[in-house]
Amino acid sequence: MIGSYAFMFSTHSGSFHLSTPCIILYSNRCGHCKKLAPDFEAAATRLKGTVPLAKVDCTVSTEICGRFGVTGYPTLKIFRNGQDSSSYDGPRSADGIVNYMKKQAGPNSVTLHSEADLESFIDHFDASVVGFFSGPDSGQLAEFLKSASAMREHFRFAHTTHMALGLEHGLDTEGVLLVRPPRLNSKFEESVLRFTDAITTNTLRRFIRDNIFGMCPHLTIENRDKLKGRDLLTAYYDLDYLRNPKGSNYWRNRVMKVGSQFASQGLSFAVANRKDFLDELEEEFGLGASDGGDVPFVTIRTRQGFKYTMREEFTRDGKSLERFLQDYFAGRLKRYIKSEPIPEKNKGPVKVVVAESFEEIVNDPEKDVLIEFYAPWCGHCKSLEPKYKELAEQLYSDPNIVIAKMDATANDLSLPVYLCHIPFSPFSCHALFLLFSISPFCSVGFPQSTSLGQARRTSPYDMRCILPTRL
Repeated sequence: MIGSYAFMFSTHSGSFHLSTPCIILYSNRCGHCKKLAPDFEAAATRLKGTVPLAKVDCTVSTEICGRFGVTGYPTLKIFRNGQDSSSYDGPRSADGIVNYMKKQAGPNSVTLHSEADLESFIDHFDASVVGFFSGPDSGQLAEFLKSASAMREHFRFAHTTHMALGLEHGLDTEGVLLVRPPRLNSKFEESVLRFTDAITTNTLRRFIRDNIFGMCPHLTIENRDKLKGRDLLTAYYDLDYLRNPKGSNYWRNRVMKVGSQFASQGLSFAVANRKDFLDELEEEFGLGASDGGDVPFVTIRTRQGFKYTMREEFTRDGKSLERFLQDYFAGRLKRYIKSEPIPEKNKGPVKVVVAESFEEIVNDPEKDVLIEFYAPWCGHCKSLEPKYKELAEQLYSDPNIVIAKMDATANDLSLPVYLCHIPFSPFSCHALFLLFSISPFCSVGFPQSTSLGQARRTSPYDMRCILPTRL
């Protein structure tokens, strides 16, 4: 139970007695659950009387968690009218949980009756999607409401049958307006976009997805996942739209002015509050808390995971950013690679690889190399260590084979491999192995608990086999 702000789960009926609750199914031994607990507690306090939150300990209520198919911790679910409605896939911060669940508590789409209703709805921190229809029997309205139901977890919807409300925004027929957050209004792009095609869930989703962020969105902890999967330049600085909106847009406008020159080259842009991402900037880009000063710290992260930083100070005329982008697109920038120091002694059966020595050891054209990417805090990785060392000792005398390991939490990879098997929860806790082979086929002796998956040759690396294992 989350303090006095949660509600009781009926272990007999398996149902909930309050509408639209969110429940966390957890294990009291799970580190991720413990990390989430303070934010979940804070959200429960702030949502008291609006949306109830609760929790169930799966190590005690095993029948309940089994009934809902819990396979990993923490699992968050949303219930409507006492029934399992959907998985919670929103932010994990207190602010994010509050905002997400408030959306769940209201209607799929808010009905607007007046100009005041419209202005109040679109004057919001997030973008707004508003439909304008000829009457309650409109077929387009029915499709809009269906779409709103499908996408309510991600976007804000409202609708009206007072067509005159759309005239001020240039809409004189049935259609939809996508209104970007007022704080992000800029002369470099339109703040209101119009959609007048036939409405279906797919067409409306595509329109929103392609336009909602605009040219330079405000990157936050809550929306960061939506901006993944693209090449993204981010300017981090003392951004605060509540206390200093004018100052926050000062640097954003300069990013947009320069970025507009490169808009057709596939790079996206964003601005963010440096304080919100201090840990990430330190971990991923080596930025200290006192680095950067009053000017933005600029990074680029590509969809392949390659990272670049602008070392020249961001000038107020934007020329330094322009030069940085010119160098980036010309391929003149050196990637930022996080690496541990190269070991002075590395003669053991298991070779220690760091980012700076990856090319030399792993991509040696004369060697077959099996490398383990691990996390030092991973219990499964620790359990595997003696078996992996035993394998290395058995093959140590073969000069053509190298058994290696690399701490994936302290080193960047030199090839575009996403380590989805490196542990992030007790149910996805793996060590990931890649075999770089000079032979047409690869075959190695390995404990029976290991599964061997064949992978096609991937240029420019002769990557033959991927061996994920969970003990």
